[in-house]
Amino acid sequence: MKPSSGAAPYSSPYDSPRTLWLILIGFLLVWFYMLGARSLVPTDEGRYAEMAREMLVTGDWITPRLNAIKYFEKPPLQAWMNTITFALFGVGDWQARLWTGLCGLLGIALVGYTGKKVFSPRIGMHAAVVLASSLLWAASSHFNSLDLGVAAMMAIALCGLLLSQRNGATATEQRNGMLMCWAGMALAVLSKGLIGVVLPGAVLVLYTFLARDWAIWRRLHMGKGLLLFFAIVCPWFILVALKNPEHPEFFFIHEHFQRFTSDVHKRNKPVTFFIPLLLLGILPWLGFLLQSLVTGIRNEGRAFQPKKMLLVWTIFIFVFFSASHSKLTGYILPIFPSLALLIAIQLEKASAITMKWAAGLLFVIGLAGLIGGLLAPAFLTVTDRPPIEIALNLDIMHWVIAACALLIIGSIAAWFYAARQKDWSLMSMAIATYLAGQILMLGYEPWGYYRAGLNHLAAIQAELKPDTPIYSVGQYEQCLPFYLGRTMTLVEFPDELAFGLQQEPQLWLEKRADFVQLWRDKAAQQQAALALVNPRIYDDFVKLGVPMRVVAQNSKRVIISTLPGAAH
Repeated sequence: MKPSSGAAPYSSPYDSPRTLWLILIGFLLVWFYMLGARSLVPTDEGRYAEMAREMLVTGDWITPRLNAIKYFEKPPLQAWMNTITFALFGVGDWQARLWTGLCGLLGIALVGYTGKKVFSPRIGMHAAVVLASSLLWAASSHFNSLDLGVAAMMAIALCGLLLSQRNGATATEQRNGMLMCWAGMALAVLSKGLIGVVLPGAVLVLYTFLARDWAIWRRLHMGKGLLLFFAIVCPWFILVALKNPEHPEFFFIHEHFQRFTSDVHKRNKPVTFFIPLLLLGILPWLGFLLQSLVTGIRNEGRAFQPKKMLLVWTIFIFVFFSASHSKLTGYILPIFPSLALLIAIQLEKASAITMKWAAGLLFVIGLAGLIGGLLAPAFLTVTDRPPIEIALNLDIMHWVIAACALLIIGSIAAWFYAARQKDWSLMSMAIATYLAGQILMLGYEPWGYYRAGLNHLAAIQAELKPDTPIYSVGQYEQCLPFYLGRTMTLVEFPDELAFGLQQEPQLWLEKRADFVQLWRDKAAQQQAALALVNPRIYDDFVKLGVPMRVVAQNSKRVIISTLPGAAH
């Protein structure tokens, strides 16, 4: 976009390479700094970091293990990537998040490039800005969980399909785009399972009927694509099944069919669960959401209809996970790249009134959050929670207030820019929301540190010798094993490790009574042992007169030792 006659040069940030580089460098500095700015928090972050640490220590890249127990709930791609990161850069917080951080950036680059090639350079720029600043995408990219990784791999599939099928693509571009699509689906399967191919496949079928684009099936390069897909997917599934014959039934039946159709994982939420998450997660672009979806409904009057493909992808995946009996926040992340492209299309033709509407909506949300943060202390102190948890909740409110104030500032700037400098208007909302999201994550650090038990890390390490056993009684610690570099023996509480413990029951103590007797014997013989105990069970131990010394405790756990004094 060139400035009009008489206008100041570079009235749009898109016209100034220097401005774009400054924004990009600032964005990346915050992005990479935040990967290591917080400690890992339960459950996902500790779990996936520990799996990679154990893979690094054991050298077994075929059988995933958690706490030394077979763990077949998910495929190994993220564990592999984290293990490589640990091998290259050491074991730590930012290393554990590097893969998801890079996946987040990959998704942003993909939608930017795809928007440029399929629609226009400006739409590509808009799409990258939209995805980079969307609250849920940016936050999830700084969280060590599988959801962002699978979303990025599915973005490879989506963008490959769009690039391949776009009108005007050469034969080579069509073939390479489809191979990219098949590879993306394969990597998505290795990230989280069959949804990596089932969801894109269902989207393609629905699109075919809605757009009446029957010819697309002749352009899928299915022969080469299937060969590439199976070459990527099959080796690990074959090797893990040969080494662990129990894997296929558990993974394909329990973890897919039963997870979707039943409450086996106790994650059943209302069918509307993802609606508020989407409305908040797409900020600051909520004001464009409805119009963007409507954009995809219209017939585009050409062979391949990319807007309709994006709409089908968005709606079907959202409905699919809404219908599932297993729901977690990150499940809808695969729709964010498609939404970013649809919103980018809408942004390019948005009027000043529309921009002001979006800025005003962001202002209202920021103001509501600010008022809530200011009023929250009056309610947070009227509770029976432990004083430390009340203090932590109150501390978070300071960060909420700061984040919401930033949203208000960004929305006001966007309002004033809306009439004459639309690109600066959208950039104001994007920068403010991106920074506000990172501020909120930074503000959660004291709570996350407390939940993970890291305030007791030094006390535990002072008690440990290389041969000191550690037990986890009535609960499973998801983060401390990673930070201690030690696995724990579970007692009474198998949690998600139940299937693995059925295969190797010698790795745990099923009955609490057996643990109590073992503990008494160790105490009598002055053998060092540590246990992290559920507070309610600790109260029972006190009543039973179990010999123990409290090393440390909080509302989440009590850490006890068999020895009367500190270990030396």
